[in-house]
This record gives sequence, structure tokens and C-alpha cells, in this order.
Amino acid sequence: MERKEQIAKDLLGIRAVFFRPEEPFTWASGIKSPVYCDNRLTLTAPEVRGHVENGLSEVIRENYPDVEVLMGTSTAGIAHAAIVGHIMGLPMGYVRGGAKDHGRKNQIEGRLEKGQKVVVVEDLISTGGSVIEVVNVLREAEAQVLGVASIFTYGMRKGLERLAEAGVKNVSLTDFDCIAEVAAKEGYIRPEDIRRLIAFRDNPADESWIKKNG
Repeated sequence: MERKEQIAKDLLGIRAVFFRPEEPFTWASGIKSPVYCDNRLTLTAPEVRGHVENGLSEVIRENYPDVEVLMGTSTAGIAHAAIVGHIMGLPMGYVRGGAKDHGRKNQIEGRLEKGQKVVVVEDLISTGGSVIEVVNVLREAEAQVLGVASIFTYGMRKGLERLAEAGVKNVSLTDFDCIAEVAAKEGYIRPEDIRRLIAFRDNPADESWIKKNG
């Protein structure tokens, strides 16, 4: 089984990602979504965790062979960066959502030297905003950001455009389209739901996909 399909099957199996097109979830932004995603659940499923961390290690070796340091996103990417750093024998740190208001007031935790080649480890990419903020913090610290390695991406147009504009490369273990196909194959959703899910991915603000025949 291909890595992309294996990870999709894993995430569905532990309900880290699951679809509910008939009863959409509501995001904080108010957007209705047919999908729920919580990749933190991979940490409490040892077999799946092994697939994810080994997969991230392979993706980083394949796409960013010159990497010197891993930096996790706060908070979801921290544990993954630590485990992958252990597997690969690399130093790791993480980037806070904002600078501390005490002590040394760091935003970057862990040792990072100017010019070091960094890969950012992220769990999920939707619109790309949060991971781009992390990349910008690292660039301001004069690190050389090679790119991002993530577990799952929605592949939303807005996210892809933002990453391209910021000059940020991302490689994900699996994506929304693959998980939708595997979900239909495994019986989590009906095959006819795939079209509705892809319509959501293409334009989350357009809720016409919610109608069964929309």
C-alpha cells in the first residue's frame, strides 16, 4: 500500500480525521465543514504514530536531504518534531505562537544558529496562515527554511496560493482527496459523497455542497 493511502487509512481508523457530510461541523470562522481533523490522536495510537513519524522522516530525507534542524509548530507540531528528530538524529526546537513575556522572551525555543537549514514540522495545513507565520519567524532569525513536512493537507486553493506567494514548499504524508477516496472505499462515507467533499475543498465558503444533490 502506498504511504499516502496507508496514512489516510490510519487517520480514518483512529478517527483523527472523519467525515460527517450529513451533519457538518462548524469552524470558529463560521464555515460549515464536512470533516473533523485532530492529528493529536496519532500520539495515543502507537502503531499509527510509528507510521506517521517514520513517514515524516522519509519525506524529510527525500525532499530536504540537507536539513540540519527541525522546528515544530506550536503546539501540535512539537511532539512530531521531537520524535522525528530522535529518529533522524537531528536537533529540534519549536516556534511559539508569540514571544514569551518573561525570561529571555524567546519565540524560538531550542538552539538555532544563523544560516542553519531548517524544516518545519506541522500536523495540518488548511489555509496555510499559521505555518507561514512560523516560517517568517525563522526567516527573521536568519535561518534558511528549506520547507515544511506535514501529516495532512486539505489542498485548499487559498492555502496553496498563500504558500506559493510566501515561497514555502510543503510535502504532506496524505491529503484531503486521498482520505476522501479511502473513506469511500472503506465504507466511512458513500461514494457519491466524494463530489460534495471536493466541492467543499475547492470553496469552503460556498455551502451548496451541503445539499445532497448540490
